[in-house]
Amino acid sequence: MNFPNDLKYSKDHEWTKVEDGFVVVGITDYAQDKLGSIVFVELPSLGKSFNRGEILATVDSVKAVAEVYSPVSGQVEAINESLRDNPEWINRDAYGQGWMVKLKMADAAELISLLSSEAYQAFVAEEEAKG
Repeated sequence: MNFPNDLKYSKDHEWTKVEDGFVVVGITDYAQDKLGSIVFVELPSLGKSFNRGEILATVDSVKAVAEVYSPVSGQVEAINESLRDNPEWINRDAYGQGWMVKLKMADAAELISLLSSEAYQAFVAEEEAKG
């Protein structure tokens, strides 16, 4: 599994990266691995606002449909349109081409509640141990 140090993580398996005043959001390498082959992604509309914890997107895989939760509150400034035709990019490059949404943060303090790479790795290990 890949856990880049420059990202923050949620316990719902989303990653975030602050970039040019925006928060880029996607699902983690661990999440995409658990889902298997991703076949469809439903992304939100531009300009739509979300509170932290609200459903931001859905990901359909051959195994299940998963909800993607907003790790911070904010407004959708950009979506990865390429995922409409290439949802498998999430499987191939979860932290790069597989990004989903860019949010304009409502409250940067919410980033404090997210996990570091080390903390997320420990959380995943606990989840795996539980079975």
